[in-house]
Amino acid sequence: MSFGDPNNPYGQQQGGQPGYGYPQQGQPQAQPSFGYPQAPPVQSFGSGYGGSYGGPPTTMPGGVKAARVMLYVIGGFQIIGAVLLFWAGVAIDELKDDPELRNDQAFQDLAQYSDSFVGVGVLALLWGVLAIFLAAKLANGGSAIRITTMVFAVITAILGVYPFIVIIVGLIYTVLAVLIAVFVGKSDGGAWFNRPRH
Repeated sequence: MSFGDPNNPYGQQQGGQPGYGYPQQGQPQAQPSFGYPQAPPVQSFGSGYGGSYGGPPTTMPGGVKAARVMLYVIGGFQIIGAVLLFWAGVAIDELKDDPELRNDQAFQDLAQYSDSFVGVGVLALLWGVLAIFLAAKLANGGSAIRITTMVFAVITAILGVYPFIVIIVGLIYTVLAVLIAVFVGKSDGGAWFNRPRH
């Protein structure tokens, strides 16, 4: 009686040896012992990294780069505005005692606020420094920088709408701030700020 080629894994085996060919009845097989080895399971990075087909981002997403540029623009505007406010406060304070302007009621009303110009200039300077700091930190900051940037953008948008509604600068601030909040808050922004750091 012939059992065929003893080297054929799919043929009937001599001596009833289990393990090759079809599984023997009544004996469950945990792992097949022939063919290609099984591949490891595919890992999904989930929504934390922007999808199931890639790893964490290695370069800053375009939206976050745009938000960074906008923060620098806001910081630059703030510093220019602070310088102008300082200059206006000092100039008004010096002109307060000019004999020709002592009788000018409009100028004297404005002169009462010369200290306010300097105070608002200090606030504008601090806000500009914060914008530049956040822009610099977007490259390697974590979720705290993301949240701080979003809060900064919301407050800037509100300040752009409320006191400066008739001035075009307020509209520019509002648009920039809303775009910053959107770009930093998007899912690719979240993946960037939550990426693992070595």
